[in-house]
Amino acid sequence: MMKIEIEHGPDGTKLELIGKLSGPWVEELESVASRESPPLEIRTGQLQYIDLAGRYLLELLKSRGARVLLALLAIRMTLPAEPLKLTLEEAVRIALKQNPGVQVANLNRAVAEQDARIGKSALLPQVSMDLSHLVQRGSVEASIGFSLPGLPGHIGPFQVINVGPRFGMPIFDLTLLNRWKAAKQGRETSAMNELGVREQTTALVVGQYLSALRQAAAVDAAVSRRDLADALYKQAQNLQQAGVGTGLDTLRANQKLQVEKQNLIVQQTQLRVTLFGLAKLLSIEEGNSVELADAQSFFNSRQDKTEEAEVSLAWSQRPELKSLASRIKAQQLEETAAKRERLPTVRFDGTYGQQGTAYNRMIPAYQIGGTVSVPIYTGGRIGAEIAKAKIETEKLERNVVEMKNQVAYEVKTAREQYRAAQDEVDVANLGLTLARQEVEQSRDRFQAGVTNNIEVVTAQDSLARATESQIEALYRVGVARADIARAMGRMEAAFTK
Repeated sequence: MMKIEIEHGPDGTKLELIGKLSGPWVEELESVASRESPPLEIRTGQLQYIDLAGRYLLELLKSRGARVLLALLAIRMTLPAEPLKLTLEEAVRIALKQNPGVQVANLNRAVAEQDARIGKSALLPQVSMDLSHLVQRGSVEASIGFSLPGLPGHIGPFQVINVGPRFGMPIFDLTLLNRWKAAKQGRETSAMNELGVREQTTALVVGQYLSALRQAAAVDAAVSRRDLADALYKQAQNLQQAGVGTGLDTLRANQKLQVEKQNLIVQQTQLRVTLFGLAKLLSIEEGNSVELADAQSFFNSRQDKTEEAEVSLAWSQRPELKSLASRIKAQQLEETAAKRERLPTVRFDGTYGQQGTAYNRMIPAYQIGGTVSVPIYTGGRIGAEIAKAKIETEKLERNVVEMKNQVAYEVKTAREQYRAAQDEVDVANLGLTLARQEVEQSRDRFQAGVTNNIEVVTAQDSLARATESQIEALYRVGVARADIARAMGRMEAAFTK
């Protein structure tokens, strides 16, 4: 629980945070900060705890210009590290903020933005301030081709001083114009690449989270089987003491109990390892742990209204195809830019400043002119650049065909696997019900002395297999749903609602 006190003043807005900055309060603070007018000051002196997502948000707000008073740092060192109990949606949101792959994609997009600015700058006026101070001495004969008798054979030394601005800009240059357009298209390509990285990161986190859910369900099942084995062991002991059962029955029940205890240790270890992998994907810093807030029933969804997967829709939504389309447009602009190099270019340049042989004898001086450049012969460079651009475009078009085939395969496969997984869940649920009935009936028969506990142990094994089958079937439903979203290019939209 956290309270946000807002104070508006002439110097900006001050936010006082009271309580714990964690869970849904991280998004609440982000929403409040986005609504308030800058400059923003955030005070954390009355916070008692802050989780990793909260710390990341404070750093993000600080990078955006907010003044963050991190009085919390001294407090947090005395607090025990609380596990981050995350739902699947929260895990995905954290990964999309903190995963290094996503952060690199964001930086690449920022680089593309600067490339577009650089391309635009070539079309704009350029102004610089120059200062030159030259001392010259030269040969008269070298300058005019002959020497003059009776006169010195050299000129100088003398100095020339120039100070003032230099300016210039292209008036007509279609090559620069098309390269600027290609740079802008590269910005769109980078945005699509970033979206693809986000989709891939979401897919990795969802897959790891579902694996953790499956493993958590396996731990719960192992605990249940251990408790059942312990109860049957005690039942065998009681029957032996009553003279109904035998020592062999007790020994057999005890051996089964130890097997279930060992299985529980294995499943618990595997769960911890899976959670370590999830923390790695989320870039959780050392000393923090992750817990699951969802249960496996999250993806047991016979009633789930999953969108019907359509190949044509996937083609329009997959970021990989959008990126390829953007790259083709950029390459076509590069080809056009290469062709326009054959056209004349017009440029305006000039200087204006003070010139003289000493600083106290300077006068205004200027040089203004235009240049028309017509390429006559370039040694085949322009033709080679055009051919190269065409080849690159053709390569990208073939990649599009291959990617469309891959997307169609993924959509159809995911759709069929989802339908099959739902049917598997129905079969597994029925099998689990029957296995539980078998255990109860064999247990009653053993209690009545009708049979020994071999029948009970066999029923226990059947129950274990049925439980594992149900867990795997539920897991496959979740994976198939995620696969459909991934094939449709909707991972982030599907798991961050």
